[in-house]
Amino acid sequence: MDFSDAQIDRYARHLVLPEIGEDGQSRLLDSKVLVIGAGGLGSPLLSYLAAAGVGTLGVIDDDVVDLSNLQRQILHDTSAIGRPKVESARRRLAEINPEARVIEHAERLTPENAIGLIEEYDLVADGSDNFTTRYLVNDACFLAGKTLVSAAIMRFDGQLATFKAHQEGEHPCYRCLFGAQQGDPKQSCADVGVLGALAGTMGSLQAVEVIKELLGIGESLSGSLLLYDALATTFRKIKTRRDPACELCGPQATHFAERTRMSRGILRTLSAEPKD
Repeated sequence: MDFSDAQIDRYARHLVLPEIGEDGQSRLLDSKVLVIGAGGLGSPLLSYLAAAGVGTLGVIDDDVVDLSNLQRQILHDTSAIGRPKVESARRRLAEINPEARVIEHAERLTPENAIGLIEEYDLVADGSDNFTTRYLVNDACFLAGKTLVSAAIMRFDGQLATFKAHQEGEHPCYRCLFGAQQGDPKQSCADVGVLGALAGTMGSLQAVEVIKELLGIGESLSGSLLLYDALATTFRKIKTRRDPACELCGPQATHFAERTRMSRGILRTLSAEPKD
């Protein structure tokens, strides 16, 4: 594509990278990414994706901005309290990069709408704060054939992984790592706290992995789980494998997944009452 003078200036530091260059920047401008959650992780993630020139950013969140969010959710400010987070995010991202198209989904992700939404995008980045949504996003991405970059934080700890179990090879899904859904733990960030700056660290790392997957550069995080301990300032990268007994992506689940792909029935089944 032909870049305008303003685009050449805006993306100059990308254009001089051999791994990105004009072709890669054009690909970013044509890319569509769905971000689950406009909170602590979604804030730096969306900011850096918009700044990088990702052309279309979908944001799904049914919450409104609260004063307690502002310690870590840097997309929002005091004047946005009471506004829908997706609206606040769109306004802020327009200031970062007016070229980025932001699509607001002011709703909760459910088994009924998940695949339909995800199918409209090239890649999904999950910054949700509960296990029910994380499992749902994983399942829907697998069925829709989309790559998922997932991050999570609590207290001083963060984790990051990429899932593309829809592809052949040693690509596990979220269920391969964490097993069948057990229900949300009693503790959450609201109960035990979270370091605000940790959201910036993990959300920024998540943005890097999203860009790598969109461009097909570097080493994919698929097949690994990255763990960050902020208090010890340590990273651990753990190798992971596909679980042959996985109820979603294991060999015995293939027929079931194919048979229910169009009906969405598998999401309702897998998102049913968690096991004790």
